[in-house]
Amino acid sequence: MPLPDFLQPRPDTPVEVFAPSAAALPLVCDSPHSGTAYPADFGHCVDMALLRRGEDTDVHKLWQRWPAHGATLLAATFPRTYIDVNRSADDIDPAQLATAWPSPLAPGVKTRQGLGLIWQRIVRDGQATPLYDRKLSVAEVQSRLRHYWQPYHAALQQAIDASVARFGGVWHLNLHSMPNDVYRRLGRTDATLADFVLGDRDGTTCAPEFIRLVGELLQAGGYSVAYNEPYKGVELIGRIGQPQLNRHSLQIEIRRPIYMDEDTRAPNAGFAPLQAHLDKVMQGVADYVRAQLPLAGAV
Repeated sequence: MPLPDFLQPRPDTPVEVFAPSAAALPLVCDSPHSGTAYPADFGHCVDMALLRRGEDTDVHKLWQRWPAHGATLLAATFPRTYIDVNRSADDIDPAQLATAWPSPLAPGVKTRQGLGLIWQRIVRDGQATPLYDRKLSVAEVQSRLRHYWQPYHAALQQAIDASVARFGGVWHLNLHSMPNDVYRRLGRTDATLADFVLGDRDGTTCAPEFIRLVGELLQAGGYSVAYNEPYKGVELIGRIGQPQLNRHSLQIEIRRPIYMDEDTRAPNAGFAPLQAHLDKVMQGVADYVRAQLPLAGAV
């Protein structure tokens, strides 16, 4: 059975960039995991319904009005299960490769769990299923890096650099969604997952007042908010966030059942109310950033 249009490959468009449609602010927002265009050379051995559980489906649509508030919005078109742009380029498990990688590798904790640069498994109801019935060649991983990972990072870095050059700083929001069974996966029964989890790598990637502002704006809509638990942020905010240089980076995770059906990936009744409230959050963030201008050193 052929894939529906929204799952069809888009090899010529690995990343979409939406420029500000209002007066530009030093605001850059990116959705690295909401892509649904599955590359033709994926070569996975699991069915699409299971594979899609790795998506942050429709996250970029929830936040699609960012450009109307002066922000640049980026969204990956490809799925994170193919290659995860929120991992470093050397975050690879050598055991998943058919031959040796030509340079040193640095697999992290998540990689050893099968969730590195190239995912090895997908989880549903506590059960892990391998994505492949084979080892991957060095050439195909390098191709994914060249055609998908590198263009995404280049586009994001260009947006960050442009804001810093023009305004003297930047506020970056890294947009995600999280499965409802996160704590079950972690083997914990003593915690309840919040509607939103904000991560700044334990206070190191943005000003404390910024993460608190975003949290308060979200809570104003009746949503619960947690900080750095169970998600702190990974590669992208760790690289971009340098608050001492007026470069603030914050990860936002949304609990999926408040806007979608996790099995079908379709929006549920909570989608429209959440999208409407996020527009108010965006306005509040834009007002805050506008109040910080001009920054020291701005041109």
